[in-house]
Parts: sequence; C-alpha cells; structure tokens
Amino acid sequence: MKDTDTRGLKIGVLTFHRCINYGSYWQARGLVEGLQSRGHEVVLLDHYSRRVNFAEWKCALQPVLPTHVPKSDHAIYRKKMEKFFSLFETLPLSPAFELDDPSQMEEYDVVVVGSDEVWNLSHPWYGYCPLFYGDGIKAKHLISYAASFGNYDATWGLNPDWAKKLLNFESISVRDENSRTIIKNALGFEPEMVLDPCLQFAIHPDERDLSHLPKPYVALYGHNFTEFFIREIRAWANQRNLPLVSIGYRNDWADENWLTADPHDFANFMAKSEAVVTNFFHGCVFALINSKPFVCETTPYRSNKLIGLMTKVGGEKHLITEGTPAEIYHARLSEPVDEKIQQKIAELRQSSNAYLDAALAPKPMQLS
Repeated sequence: MKDTDTRGLKIGVLTFHRCINYGSYWQARGLVEGLQSRGHEVVLLDHYSRRVNFAEWKCALQPVLPTHVPKSDHAIYRKKMEKFFSLFETLPLSPAFELDDPSQMEEYDVVVVGSDEVWNLSHPWYGYCPLFYGDGIKAKHLISYAASFGNYDATWGLNPDWAKKLLNFESISVRDENSRTIIKNALGFEPEMVLDPCLQFAIHPDERDLSHLPKPYVALYGHNFTEFFIREIRAWANQRNLPLVSIGYRNDWADENWLTADPHDFANFMAKSEAVVTNFFHGCVFALINSKPFVCETTPYRSNKLIGLMTKVGGEKHLITEGTPAEIYHARLSEPVDEKIQQKIAELRQSSNAYLDAALAPKPMQLS
C-alpha cells in the first residue's frame, strides 16, 4: 500500500546559511526557492552557535589571510558583514536552535542536508558536527542534495563511525566526484551526482545600480592568486584595455576593489561583466550561469570542488595551472562558453530534477 497524499511537504534545509560568502548565500536561497517552486513549505533550519559565529565573523574581518589585512579594511569588511546580516533575516528561517543541541528544532516531513561542504570533517569550524550527518534531526525522511566533503580528500577514507551516521539518509546525492568516491568507498554504493543549486535553479537577485563601476569591466572574484596567474591576467587586461574589478576581497593588483558588495550586488556584478577571473567554486558557477568567458586558477584548498565541477560539465579547459600558455588565457577570456558545456548542464538539470522527484516522492506505508 502506498501513501498517495500529494500535499506539499514541510521541508527543512540544513546548510551553512549564515556564512559571509556569496556562494553560500545563493546556494542556500536557491535550494529553498527550488523546493518551494515544487509546492512545498520550506525553511532553512536556523542553527546557531557562539563558537561558530565567532570563527565566521573573525574570518570575515580578515578574509584574505594569510595576506595581511590592514586595519583600515576592518571597517569596510564589517560593513559587508552587516549587509549579509540584514539579508539573512529576510530568508525563510525556522525557529532558532543550538547547533550542538537540536532538541528544540521543529519536526519536519523531510530534512534536506546540503549543499555546501556539509560533510567536510576538515572544515575549520563546522568539521565533525554530528547534526549534518543526521544526528538529532527531527524528520520523517532525511535526504541530501549536492552535499560535499570539500577539501576532505577521498584518499583519507571516512571513519566507520561517521560513515555509519550516513546510513540515516534515505537518499544521498553529492556535487563532486571526490564526495562520490568517499560515499562509494565508505558505504558501498555510488550516490547520485547533481548540480549545485545555483546551477540547478534560477537565481533572482534584486536589481542593483552598478553605475559606479567602469564600463566595461572584468569581474575578479577570489584572493591569494599566484604571481604567474596575476602576471598573465594583467597582461591580457592591459592589452584589451579592460579594468579588473575585484568584488568582496581586496586584491591590490586589481584596478578597483568593491569590498562592501552584498549577495545581490554580486549576482548583478557577475551578470554584467565582460569576463570572469576567479579561483573560487562559485566564481565558476556564476560565470557558467551567465555564459561569461572565464578562467579559474586551481588552489589546494578548493581543488576537489573546482576539478569536480569542471570535469562534470566538461569545462576542464577553463582551469589554469602554472605553465599554462598565455594564448590559453586569451582564448578562454575572449570566447563564449562552449555550447557543449551548456548542453551538459541542461542534461544534469534533468537528472538532478529526477533525483529530487524520487527523493521527495511519497514513500510506501509500513503496515504493522
């Protein structure tokens, strides 16, 4: 016998929804709005922790470490933080509960864990948090969507005690090959591979006035780029007479720095740029969303995410490493994104939707 109740589900999304990070904001909002568009009642599970808040805010005031952050920048980054704080309160939030004691959380039909690095045991402040592995969650059904282990490498293996916790999930999907390998090695099956919510669901930022920016401009998103990368990007930009505008983080080699931009500013900024230069996962994602020419420098901390994303969509040629010839920079920053990449993203949207359809479908009733 099957439960044929087709009412909207009461869904809680468990993710890193209060990070001072453009990608974290939009993937949290995107997943919520994507689930709402299916007719469900959806909120972000509003966990809080003084320990996590202190770590997050400290990082937000010095976001480009180990590069020195001058005291004059602290007030600027604080203003950026305050804009994030205001936007957090506009999100659909559950009643607040303690991260390390979820006994006060409400009950849900389904809790969706993801996306972001929710299973990253190496995360500097969310690592080894049992809640993201399902402990204490009050839900009839527990699934993941686009979960990631971040820089926790598959070669390290997953402790059996933590692997066992993932057996609480009825359906598991991940967003990168490293995470897929960890699940396969730990649990013996291959989880579904799905798109990050920012690529899966439409992004609807508020319109923002960007008249203070030079036109046209190249979007620079990230920090602590290597000298060889900086040299090639500057040479290309100078040749094209295009100013480099860094958003969210100070890069002294940029022509302009816009440090106080909020997530809506960011989405508009990326959409109206001529090209994107980044070493961040969501720098690539927003370049793809807007079909912008782009290059991305891989970094040790983000290599799993970056390589996983670009391999998944067939965009490996946009990844830059030391020794990449100058002509490759010029080609990637001057040509539109290959149509085959967009076709692959469209295919992955279909399979990601199919995963959600199956994961959220009514489950057979258990007869006593």
